[in-house]
Amino acid sequence: MKEDYDFLLEPGKVKIESRDYKDNESVISVVIPFYNDKDYIEQSVNSVLNQTFPYYEILIIDDGSKDEESLKKLDEVAKQDNRIKVFHKENEGLAATRDYGASKSVESAKYLMFLDSDDLLEPTFMECAYWTLETNKDAAWAYSDSIGFDADSYTWNKWFDSEKMKKENELVSAAMVRKSDFNAVGGYGLREKAVNEDWNFWLKLMAIGKYPVHMSYYGQWYRRKLSGELKKSKDNKARSLEIIHETASKIAKPVSAIQYPKQDYNYELLNDNLECILQPEPKEDNKKINLLIIVPWLITGGADRFNLNLVKGLDKRKYTITILTTEPNKNTLRQEFEKYATVYDLTSFLNQEFWLPFINYIIKKENINIILNTNSKFGYSVLPYLKAKYANIPLIDYVHMEEWYNRNGGYSRYSTMEESVLDKTLVCNENSKKILCDYFERNENEIQTVYIGVDEEEFNPEKYNKEEILEKYNILNDKKYIFSYICRISEQKRPMLLLEIIKKLKEKRDDFKVLVIGDGNLLPKMKAKANKLGLNENIMFLGNIENTEEIYKISDLTINCSLKEGLALTSYESLSMGVPVISSDVGGQKELINEEVGVIVPCMQNERDIYSEDYKDEEIAVYTQAIEKVLNNLEQYKSKCRKRILDKFTIKNMIKEMSKILEETQTNPNKDKIGNGKKLLDNINITKELITMNMMNDKIEYNWECTEYEKKVYGRAYSVKALNYKYELIKEKLWKIPLWRGFVKVVHKVKGN
Repeated sequence: MKEDYDFLLEPGKVKIESRDYKDNESVISVVIPFYNDKDYIEQSVNSVLNQTFPYYEILIIDDGSKDEESLKKLDEVAKQDNRIKVFHKENEGLAATRDYGASKSVESAKYLMFLDSDDLLEPTFMECAYWTLETNKDAAWAYSDSIGFDADSYTWNKWFDSEKMKKENELVSAAMVRKSDFNAVGGYGLREKAVNEDWNFWLKLMAIGKYPVHMSYYGQWYRRKLSGELKKSKDNKARSLEIIHETASKIAKPVSAIQYPKQDYNYELLNDNLECILQPEPKEDNKKINLLIIVPWLITGGADRFNLNLVKGLDKRKYTITILTTEPNKNTLRQEFEKYATVYDLTSFLNQEFWLPFINYIIKKENINIILNTNSKFGYSVLPYLKAKYANIPLIDYVHMEEWYNRNGGYSRYSTMEESVLDKTLVCNENSKKILCDYFERNENEIQTVYIGVDEEEFNPEKYNKEEILEKYNILNDKKYIFSYICRISEQKRPMLLLEIIKKLKEKRDDFKVLVIGDGNLLPKMKAKANKLGLNENIMFLGNIENTEEIYKISDLTINCSLKEGLALTSYESLSMGVPVISSDVGGQKELINEEVGVIVPCMQNERDIYSEDYKDEEIAVYTQAIEKVLNNLEQYKSKCRKRILDKFTIKNMIKEMSKILEETQTNPNKDKIGNGKKLLDNINITKELITMNMMNDKIEYNWECTEYEKKVYGRAYSVKALNYKYELIKEKLWKIPLWRGFVKVVHKVKGN
């Protein structure tokens, strides 16, 4: 399957500095068969040496190579690290070579990692596979979704189906196998060449009732070449299938894999340490700020763009960054984040009951000395525990907006619940700060506004050509004006209100076209309604577009109808591109959009009525008046937009402010919060129960996110169970909780006494 993925970001192109492994015994033996493969072996070995888990050996098994340059290259590669061992043998083929490598595995190794000499691993693959096999004791092997690259480029993600595996191999050869299970089936066993030996091996394991763990992220790179073992297997198809059918016939019943993401937590007593896990030595004190960031996912929303800009902009001479994600998603921005940070998607390889020990493991391994949580509900639930466990590590959160339709305050409420352990809360606008202080009664000295800003160099109108962009997106230049509407097409953004505005405006003029950029649950409904209202000549749906600066370049104004915002990234971007903005008066929008660069429109809908599409005629009329006002004075508005950004709202300003806050907080953590953490340590089981309560409260939503992931990524149809999750989730979202406000005030009074 093709998708938005950068196939040029191959792991192992450069060898990075290896983690100090202190000569501990290897728990993983990496077996790499080699045959005259001088062009790829170094990159393959580098991808192993760059692994985040250090306790392994690399066994390169030369299968009778005759090419002198290849043998010379192999000698060079072997000298890179004393964990590398090279063995030479007569030519027998892949199966025999892998078996030979397994026989040379050190006694301490519990796992065999099979990797071909031209394939690659993402840096966290072995660490995640190790953890998932240690916590799924009966699973025989672990693999991940993969990337095809070189002669052909594609992403490969298939739902594991044992019945289908009897007829078609949907796995690649790279995987981590439990050595005891490898031995139980006699390894690969075959001595014939090019007979789909890896496929046959998986079937051998399944024949004795063994099953895999399927990790749901792209952890492996499978090199596609015009010649090689895959082609040879196809040429030898008849004999290959004869062997496969014989082994498949021994599988007596279907085999179910463990496939992530999944939700199966059910009030287990949380253990925060796993004795079975080998804990790497802590990273040596490098005098850096070792930052742990906890987020729900890595997608294309405004909050995620802020996170990416922060991670990208922090000075890597001062910072090392580790990111944990906590909600199932395709994580379309993961590759971008991995350019600047190490990323672990907890949902892709671990049961929820093991998230806490993994966080402890990461904090110790990376010498984490400051933690930032932003928009992760699980992250908020774990903060009291982390403060109890690591009282001297300061905790910070960033709140992008308050949501009254989401548990009567959303992340502002979550933040307030953890006030006693948070050194500082950051917000993206002064209005949110005021709400935290006035409504939630927070300490004003612990709240600080940091505007998210925009990259004024990327969003510079002088860099782009309007005619080329129109041609690129097949946009007819048949209207005088182009408006842009760029957002997630969901209830919060009120896309149906936009259609009513277009309909009303069209009654007065027909010289405009609206470009709708984005995707979301309401997009099909929005398209259907646009057609019903006869707006097709005035609206174009272009879907998700990564380079939104191109859309701003061809736009005359940007429209924001949101029921709720913190301070919209699209507003920053639009102004930076010299395009005025018309926006609802929500969040901190009017802190950015003044009368010189756009128009703020009163929001006349109660945000608790987020699912209502009964918009007031007055609000629709005010929007149309605002649009006409801007169009009548368009050049005057445009002339002030970019200056507004350059004066105060750039990414550089944000990075400078965030760096200052992180460095000051890490150097001088709040002593009162340290004291609160030490008090919590005496009752640390209470903090674990808070985590349990959070996971159980979010069980319905997490289940639904898992089924949505399966549908979008693996094409799985909704089961009755999944539809029940959706029904329960809708009920939960409609549920109102007015008592929460009073509850929080009571808590504050008790704390005050």
